[in-house]
Amino acid sequence: MEAARHTEITLDAIRTALAAPGEHRLFRSGKLPGLFPSRAGASAEAALQALKDGLLETVRTETRGKVVTEWVAATPRAVAFAHEHDSPKRVLRELREVLQTTRAGVPVWLDESRQELATLSARFETRAAAMLDRLDRLADRVEAALRRADASAPAVGPGTAGVVPWAVAALEYLDQRRGDCPLPELFAAVRDWFSGLTLPEFHDGLRRLHDARAVRLTPTDDMPEPEYAIVTDGALMYAAGR
Repeated sequence: MEAARHTEITLDAIRTALAAPGEHRLFRSGKLPGLFPSRAGASAEAALQALKDGLLETVRTETRGKVVTEWVAATPRAVAFAHEHDSPKRVLRELREVLQTTRAGVPVWLDESRQELATLSARFETRAAAMLDRLDRLADRVEAALRRADASAPAVGPGTAGVVPWAVAALEYLDQRRGDCPLPELFAAVRDWFSGLTLPEFHDGLRRLHDARAVRLTPTDDMPEPEYAIVTDGALMYAAGR
């Protein structure tokens, strides 16, 4: 029971961190948001375990008097953790709740709109964008849950998995992650499963997956680690997606 509680707390924190990439306070402080609600009890134990397991990494710390505030960011392992513990039933139940809430809220929303015609456009756009974003995220999670339920591996093209042994791990990570993934991040994620993988091998495998249309390589304006970039189709690519 204790382990399940820790997992639930950690899963909520990881979801928050992945929903807004970047650094976050490790613990909530008054009205200031944080990934974990408290520095004591099960919350503190879950936070320490998440750091120990490499799901979160400390980015910086702030010291004010005797209070030390830690700022952390999610690691590639956090994506796999959320994917592994997000059960199909939980995803589908949340989708049902969202649909029920949306349906129940439509009459209220219409009434408010009639009374506030001056602000209708801005309010509609804001609420619709937030709703569609959440539904898009839930749709991705439903698809991932169904893939796990069917125990089916992603198709990587005839013979590709044999030539690129880490192809399935890379494609599963890209499926779990939203948007294009910088190549340094993808390399670090794959090396969690294939520790002996070298950068030249990684580049060679990416070219094969790109040629097989299993991944889509894209350029970026910012390349903080240019050694990870790869030349393909006459352009310098620094990110991958599905």
